[in-house]
Amino acid sequence: MVTSGLKGILATVVTRGVTEARARIFGHVINQTGGQRSAHKILRKKLIGEKVSQWYPHDIMKDDPLVMARKEQERLSRLEMLKRRGKGPPKKGQGKRASKRK
Repeated sequence: MVTSGLKGILATVVTRGVTEARARIFGHVINQTGGQRSAHKILRKKLIGEKVSQWYPHDIMKDDPLVMARKEQERLSRLEMLKRRGKGPPKKGQGKRASKRK
């Protein structure tokens, strides 16, 4: 009986040593927490934010005040046209929900 217990202890020590050696050789991280998940897989990835931002061209809409002013003017003129036809947004407190409560 004692030999099987000793064999079991030796087997676990040997397998632990082999896994530690394998981790050192191949650069793996051993999960010491048992069966719980760790964030190592996510953290070892390269950060891609810089590459993604370089891929897309610079947005002129954000920097040029003339472009923004033209867009705002178009929006206001379209809103004024809708209001003249009676299709604009209702005044605050006079929408569908307010008329249902009365």
